Amino acid sequence: MTLFDAIIIAVVEGLTEFLPVSSTGHMIIASSLLGHSNDTFTKIFEVSIQLGAILAVVLVYWKKFFQFTNPLFYAKLIAGVFPALVAGYLFNDAIEALLGSELIVAIALLLGGIILVYIDRLFPQNTTPDLLAAETTRSELVEADEQLTFKKAFFIGCWQLLAMVPGVSRSASSIIGGMQQKLTRNFAAEFSFFLAVPTMVAASGYSLFLKNWTEEGVEVKGYEIIFATQENIQAFAVGNVVAFIVALLAIRFFISYLKKYGFRVFGIYRIIAGLVLLGMYAMGWLG
Repeated sequence: MTLFDAIIIAVVEGLTEFLPVSSTGHMIIASSLLGHSNDTFTKIFEVSIQLGAILAVVLVYWKKFFQFTNPLFYAKLIAGVFPALVAGYLFNDAIEALLGSELIVAIALLLGGIILVYIDRLFPQNTTPDLLAAETTRSELVEADEQLTFKKAFFIGCWQLLAMVPGVSRSASSIIGGMQQKLTRNFAAEFSFFLAVPTMVAASGYSLFLKNWTEEGVEVKGYEIIFATQENIQAFAVGNVVAFIVALLAIRFFISYLKKYGFRVFGIYRIIAGLVLLGMYAMGWLG
């Protein structure tokens, strides 16, 4: 993978990680178009650069993340991430097999887009204070936080499992899960951001340090493949930095846009992207 390819994939990751359009699906398509769809390092790279994007959440919401006087916040995150940890461990091979299919990405983008076009009609408009808003009072934040019970956090985590199918979108599934659990739109989105941190840290840690990858007939760890060449190290480092910077911008844009306009435009984009990718697949340009 060239440094240019790494930057392109990292920009795609940073832009799409927190938008309801599927970052994994977009990275799979980008990697395929760049000619890296079957490369082991690329598969590791696509998972591991999510660490950079996740750090953007920690920075933007640092007051919330490092509020150690509220241990219930961390306990709710654990309840939310638990389903993904169990399912990821049990079905890792099946999930990895799905990650190699551009056709599944195209179909998931299309079907998910249809759902997002109509999802705003099913739920009331947002009334919960934005955790990023300067005018939000402490009592309002406490009230918003109390909306999220352990039961709701767990069920949102179950909704997040849908994103194990590439193209579904972790962000979209967890936000819709939050809204289904009676959370308002922007608070559901913000909890989706919070939930991404332990989810992606666990996924990246497994990919880098626990999973055995096969490289030239030999089983190696992900971090060994990264450190195998100077080019891999450079791509990994630059990719995480680029994903972090782009994700910082995407988070603030998404919350602001979601409060005003909802999901419809993202649904329309997904439908168009899905149809275009299906056409490209049919003509043999993908897969």
